[in-house]
Order: sequence, then C-alpha cells, then structure tokens
Amino acid sequence: MIYGLYLSASGVLTNTYRQDVITNNIANSETVGFKKDLALLQQRPTAAEELGRPGQTNPLLEPIGGGLLAADTVVDSRPGEIEPTGNNLDVALQGRGFLAVTKGGQTNLTRNGQMVINRSGQLALSNDPTETFLDYRQKAINLDMQYPATISADGTITQNGKVVDRLGLFNIADQSLLSKQGNTLLGLPATGGALQAATPTVRSGFIERSNVDPATELTDLMETQRELEANANMMHIQDETLDKLVNDVGRVS
Repeated sequence: MIYGLYLSASGVLTNTYRQDVITNNIANSETVGFKKDLALLQQRPTAAEELGRPGQTNPLLEPIGGGLLAADTVVDSRPGEIEPTGNNLDVALQGRGFLAVTKGGQTNLTRNGQMVINRSGQLALSNDPTETFLDYRQKAINLDMQYPATISADGTITQNGKVVDRLGLFNIADQSLLSKQGNTLLGLPATGGALQAATPTVRSGFIERSNVDPATELTDLMETQRELEANANMMHIQDETLDKLVNDVGRVS
C-alpha cells in the first residue's frame, strides 16, 4: 500500500462526508424547529495501532498517523431564535424540553410547534397531520373544531373558556442519544430513552427557527471544499510520481 495515497484518500472521503452534512444544514436553515448536525472528525489509528503491533511498521511513517476518520454525527440541540407568527396554534419552547408526537404507535420528539387541528379533531403537525401531538399523559389531544384554542405558558389548552387538555412537555436523560427521523422529528433510543416531564416556557403565537447560522455553515463549507481539493490534488501528484517511477526510473534499458 502507498501510504501517501492512503492518507489522501482518507482525507477525500472524510471531507466529502463533512461537506454532505454541512450542505444538509444549509438546506434546512429555514426549516422550523430544525437542529443542525455536527460532523465530528477524529484521528484514525494506524494499522499497527489497530492490530496492537507497534513494532511491525516503518518508524518514519508511524508518527504520521492514520489520517482522518469520520465520527458519529451528533445533533446540536441548542435552541434557535423564536419568531412571532400571530397564530395561536403555533408554539415555541423556551428552555430544555420537547413536544411529543405519535404516528402508528411510534413516539418521537420535536421542537417544531407549528400545529393544526386535523380532520379527526386532534392536534397535529401542520406539515404532517397524521403526526398527532401528545398531552402530559402521553395521550392524543382532542379539540373541538368549532372554537379557537389558546395555549398558556405551561401548555394548558383552553377552548370556549374551559380547560380541555395540556401539552406534553418531555425530555430524556441524555439528549445525545436522540436520532433524526426526518421531518424535524427525533427518535428515542432503544434503551435509556424514557420520557421525563420537562418544564420549558411555552410561547403561543411564536415558532422556533432552525439553529443553523447560514454564514457560519457557508464558511465551514468553503473550508471543507478546500481541504477536499487539497487531498485530491495530493492523490494526483502521487499518482504522477508513481507513474514516473514505474515507467521511467524503473525502465530497463
């Protein structure tokens, strides 16, 4: 194996992955409740380190390391800015916590508070009315479509002057275990994902914007593209060097 080609190829693959993550963040910079992904990188161990044979390698190459390796993508759970909409069924959460929605028996968490009353009279996501919100007992929220609904700071829902239900506000012990399911939904882990009651402030008539800063992401994207191009150029240079070595230097006269 040509060590330089191996390191450069590792750099190309890793920066391609990072570029995809950043591009997806930029594409969702206007998506309500979207949480950006963090493309984390780590140093790849050398083959000798992986096999536990530090003595069986070139002492000049070993200190260079094994190149870059993509780590697991992490969801950045920091809140986005809140924006007024004037719609009583839009809510934004201030503080730690999530809204819970369910579809087909599958419960997910979200910070997307754009809500509508679907055809079944249940409170649901505006971009997918089949995803219904859960109340504090983890039951569907049923409303009367004849009356407007108001939502207070603790999530209490009132219609026609009467309290009808309260939004479920939840969290889990380790938010890093949440996984993206698409449509701004975060899936619960198989273990350690028990829902716990949370107490964020509910702001009715507001939405939480994406926590993506387009300017920062564009800067990171340009940096990633330069690193990708640099590694690709190094592969080209090393390929030309090998070609000269094999076809010119190694030619038998």
